Amino acid sequence: MTGFIGDWHALAILFVAGVIPNQIWRMLGLWFGGGIDENSELLVWVRAVATAILAGIIAQIVVQPPGALASVPDWLRYSAVAAGFVAFLLARKSIFAGVIVGEVVVIAGKYWLG
Repeated sequence: MTGFIGDWHALAILFVAGVIPNQIWRMLGLWFGGGIDENSELLVWVRAVATAILAGIIAQIVVQPPGALASVPDWLRYSAVAAGFVAFLLARKSIFAGVIVGEVVVIAGKYWLG
């Protein structure tokens, strides 16, 4: 099992340290937040803050890309964001569609550029 996947101990530690604690918090959130009104002022504010944080992270990744993304030209990164946004709007505000189209544009563009 050390060929493709690697050492199984590392995967077990990753599962215990990453997946299990995350799932506990998700279940507690479902349990505690089950009776909260989705249109309450608090949740509207939380949603707005979460959206702003996500937009800031995306902007930082596009403007100052980390790692291998830095080798992708600026115009290609901005084109991928624009294409993803258009797909998001055309697919009735589907985040999944926007992400997939953006990724396809970056990967195809990088492949085409060589």
